[in-house]
Amino acid sequence: MTTPPIDRAAVPPVVDRDTWLRARDELLAREKAHTREGDAIAAARRRLPMTPVPPVSVRGPAGDVPLLEVFEGRRMLIAYFHMWHDGRPHEEQCPGCTVATCHLRTLDYLHARDVTYAVFCQGPYPESAAFAEFMGYEFPWYSARESDPALVAGRDFGFIACYLRDGDQVYETYWTTDRGVEALITSYHALDLTVYGRQEKFEDSPEGWPKVDGSPWRLDGRPIAQWSRPGVGPATASSCCSA
Repeated sequence: MTTPPIDRAAVPPVVDRDTWLRARDELLAREKAHTREGDAIAAARRRLPMTPVPPVSVRGPAGDVPLLEVFEGRRMLIAYFHMWHDGRPHEEQCPGCTVATCHLRTLDYLHARDVTYAVFCQGPYPESAAFAEFMGYEFPWYSARESDPALVAGRDFGFIACYLRDGDQVYETYWTTDRGVEALITSYHALDLTVYGRQEKFEDSPEGWPKVDGSPWRLDGRPIAQWSRPGVGPATASSCCSA
């Protein structure tokens, strides 16, 4: 495979290593301050009050399941509320919810801290469960379509909610949406370390840096994560981004 030539306008300036290390150390000081502020925010999050959730159910493969049982015996639950487009094929389902949920594969670390992870989908169970099977998801998948409105509490799907179980009572302790769901997207945090970042239009990058052409979550009409699924043809990264 021939590597395309680099656009010389889209590379950082070249300096000697000592100069580079000084610039890196200046950024490191800012990164450490950012980490400490993140720790302080997380500490405040752990001190939030909580609110009781009335008895509600979601629908699984065997029918309705009380929210209490979704915990699978653990004390805490993280639930992602997945958007759904009724009757549409897999490739037309929400790419943002797909990118958020497809990253969480290894649940061992959550389970070791007494946390269960599950997805509550906006769509009907049989239809949306077929999508979850196609994606190869191994985490629990439920439908919230017929659930008591108290579960969603007036929010739009596409959010994370966290719960605590105390005996038979469930409490909601935290929720976040929009860019808050990036907590699940490990690829974003890795891309942020690279010279071109996420390559999305909102980013403050030097002139000429490559940017995603079109949706940042789709490639040739499909959510990006779907191209590695059995029965789906190949796609090339060159159709996704432009310099």
